[in-house]
Amino acid sequence: MLGTLFIASVAALATVAETERFEGLEGQPNFRDLGGYQTTDGRTIRTGLVYRSGELPRTTDADLETLKRLGVRTVVNFLTDGETEFRGPDRLPEGVREISLPITGDVGGIPDAANMLVEARKTGDFRNFPPEFNPLVHEELVSGLADDQYTALFEVLADEANYPIVFHCSHGIHRTGTAAALVLTALGVSWDVVREDYLRSNVTRADEVAPRIEDLKTLATAFEMSPEERARNSASIEAFYVLEPEYIDASRTKAAQRFGSLDAYISEGLNQSPADLERLRAFLLE
Repeated sequence: MLGTLFIASVAALATVAETERFEGLEGQPNFRDLGGYQTTDGRTIRTGLVYRSGELPRTTDADLETLKRLGVRTVVNFLTDGETEFRGPDRLPEGVREISLPITGDVGGIPDAANMLVEARKTGDFRNFPPEFNPLVHEELVSGLADDQYTALFEVLADEANYPIVFHCSHGIHRTGTAAALVLTALGVSWDVVREDYLRSNVTRADEVAPRIEDLKTLATAFEMSPEERARNSASIEAFYVLEPEYIDASRTKAAQRFGSLDAYISEGLNQSPADLERLRAFLLE
């Protein structure tokens, strides 16, 4: 499964426009510009306006200077209070506006899944989060779990005074990955490119993911498990940290089941009118 990291690297680099596109903070390697991608009508997303990221409590002094240089004005945070208590609040330059839009809820019968994952990340016990949990998260995110929060994100994006904007969750993969897919789709980017952007997190996070997986497997040895159960737990850890294309595809499929297409979900489920989308495109595309 770890081979996915290298496959994703080649695929993602193939369709990113050759333009200045910032990627990677010292304290958050999965911080990256959503600009540079081409739309199906030949336009390009402007760089330097919208960034996706993982959590930001470990930004270094150099990172703070970078965020100032990038001119970041607004950070949208999808983390719950429990997650923030565990990892710490974002460390941002003075004056940056923070908007909290916590996303949590029952996923696959797991109550308050986001906070339950906090415990799994402390202990290495991922028995409640089998590999099939990951695409299920993406399904749930567009099944009503995060409709209000994603609608609010589009409202933030609608106000040019908020730019440049960063949105993030913990790792920048599930909640943020779905949000990025929605924004890119709204701008007219093809699904193949949306998928490649999603999988790019395997590349940006590669240096931290491999040791993290091993650390969690070591922590899990504190629990009594049969060899089969331990193997399943290890597979669940790997599946959570190494992304597969079917994870993000599940968002598109579920949205289509609800509304007929992902575009219709954006329009009807997130209340984005044709005029709203045209204003967004006029500002973010060139």
